[in-house]
Amino acid sequence: MKEIHNDSPEDLSVYPKEVIKLINAKEYFGRMNDPVSSSYLRGPCGDSMEFYLVIENSKITRIKYFTDGCGATRACAAMAAKLADGRTIKEALSISAGDVIAGLKGLPEDHLHCSILSVSTLYRAIADYILRK
Repeated sequence: MKEIHNDSPEDLSVYPKEVIKLINAKEYFGRMNDPVSSSYLRGPCGDSMEFYLVIENSKITRIKYFTDGCGATRACAAMAAKLADGRTIKEALSISAGDVIAGLKGLPEDHLHCSILSVSTLYRAIADYILRK
């Protein structure tokens, strides 16, 4: 079960099977043609991340992410998407990098910044929605 979204030879065995399954799931990965809001950030490591949201009645009803990053970046984006899916804007804004790390059951020390990138990109997509209202 080492399928990943790009051609990276990276070994994802540092993650539990549930996390690898989440990384490879099509439910949250990909771009969205008709989002209500979106965001793009590039992390200090050079990985880029995008989030796309559909928000109805202040609730996130659809969420997608896209990244060109490493396994840790994909894992963090997938977990942030999972944590935000179905939540209200207020609830989604309370998701922290620590929540992402906890959901992943840990993250290698040299990839902790990926959790910050994921929640920062999510927050920016929410801010885009708020500013458009």
